[in-house]
Formats: sequence, C-alpha cells, structure tokens
Amino acid sequence: MAERKVLSKYYPPDFDPSAIERSSKRSRKDGNGPKLSASRLMTPFSMKCTHCGEYIPKGRKFNARKETLEERYLSVQIFRFYIRCTRCSGEITFRTDPKNNDYQCERGAKRNYEVWRNNTDEKYNDETEEQTLDRLEKQHGEKEEQMERDKMAELEDKMLDSKREMKVADALDEIRTRNARIERKEAGGAEAALATVQDEIDEETRRAEEEEAADREALRKEFQAKKRAAQDDARVAAIEAILNQPPLRTCLSAASDLLLVIPSVSASRSHASSKGPSHVFNTEEIFFYGKRSLGMARIGN
Repeated sequence: MAERKVLSKYYPPDFDPSAIERSSKRSRKDGNGPKLSASRLMTPFSMKCTHCGEYIPKGRKFNARKETLEERYLSVQIFRFYIRCTRCSGEITFRTDPKNNDYQCERGAKRNYEVWRNNTDEKYNDETEEQTLDRLEKQHGEKEEQMERDKMAELEDKMLDSKREMKVADALDEIRTRNARIERKEAGGAEAALATVQDEIDEETRRAEEEEAADREALRKEFQAKKRAAQDDARVAAIEAILNQPPLRTCLSAASDLLLVIPSVSASRSHASSKGPSHVFNTEEIFFYGKRSLGMARIGN
C-alpha cells in the first residue's frame, strides 16, 4: 500500500543504473539484446528425422527458438528456427528462403519428396543477385506479353458474345412481335387467335413444301443431265462400232472412189462439150454413179 501514491523513491549512493537489465522488447529495438527468442510455430513442410527416422508432418506445432541472422536477401531479413524431434529430442534447424519463397532444411532432418514442388528452382540456387534480377525481369516481360495476348483473346471472346447477344435479341424481338400479334387477335376472340396460329403453321408448311419441291426439281434436272450424257455416250459408242465394221469400210472406200470418178467423168464431159452441147451433172446422175460404185464394191466382196 505504501507504493501506491509515493511521490519519491530512495536511491542509495552506490546505485548504478547501467546494471539494471532492460526488457527484451526494448533491447531488441536497440539491437543489443539476444538474437534468440521463443516462438510458437507449425512446421512449414513435412520432414523425416535423420537421428531416429521419425516422420514429422506439415503443420505440427512446436515451441521453437527463432534466430535473426545477419545475412539478408535483397534487404529481406532471414531467420533460422530450432526445434526438437518429438521422439528422440534431436535438434532440427531450418531457415527461411526468400529467394525461392520457401523454407530450407539445414540439419537434423531431411525434407520429404513432394510431387507438387518445382524441381527446376534448384538450378537457380547458385545465381547472383544480378542474374536473379535479369531472370525476374525477363519473366515479368514474358508475363506482360502473355497478358497482352490474353487481352486480344478476351476481346475476340467479347465480340463473339456480343454477336450471340444480338442474335438472341433478334429472336426475342421476333417472339415478342408474334405474341403481340396473337394478343391483338385474341382481343377479337379466341377463334381469331386460333386462326392466326393456324395461318402461321400453314405458312411454315407451305415454305417447307416449296423448299422440298425446289430440291426435287434440282435432283430431277441433275438426273436428266446425267441420263442425257449417258445416252450421248451410248450413241457415240454405237457409231464407232458401226464405222469399225469391214463392209462399211469397203463402202466408205467405194464412196471415196466415187468422189474420184465424178471429177474424171466431169472432165470427159467437158472435153466432149467442146465438140457438142455442154452437159452438167445433176443430183440423179451423181446418185446413180454412187449406187453403181457401191454395188461393184459389194460384188467384189
């Protein structure tokens, strides 16, 4: 009770203020206190003790000691943690790894294999700060390029969505117009509305029949064209077969002889006309000479 409202305290002559221990918080601010401090944490990864083989899963709670290290990574403070195995009380230490945004197991335990971990990050452990900065800048540039491409793809998707919305809006307008027309007809009575619906059904049926008739007409024309082409091919083949027969070849040769005889006869007639009246071959004479030539050719065969 005497200490409640005391106005002054007694300090002996040999009092030394520097001998008084300061609190841990103030000493840590000044940088003169101990670098180890108690900390309650959970294991950031699963590990296996190298002393007894105890499996320590991720997320198990420990009363650890936290040590502040002198080294830094890009002005980021690095900490080391000390824990003990729950089975053999062996000391296990691990530290923060701000370079890889992870933790690094130092001694006393071995980190278990994790499938989801990216093993390609291990090749960056020997990089210098300049190499790391260059790599990060390059990755950032690639990410920006990917974002630009994604923006173009997003713009294309928006255009497709807008077209789809326009089609939907047109369909809705058509439905609304149809409903409004039906409602106007319903104002005149149910029979008028049914008549309107029936007219629309008949119109759709008529349109379908017209399309079907057009398709049939196109098929018919195509079939006729193919049939006509086949008939023409058959006629050509028949004519070629007739022309290739031996008697007809003889007739053709006789006809060619006729064409050779007529000019000679015409020449003799013209020679005789110099002494007497002129004579001109008519069609009957030419036909007579042709029949005689063809008959002689048949007799010869």
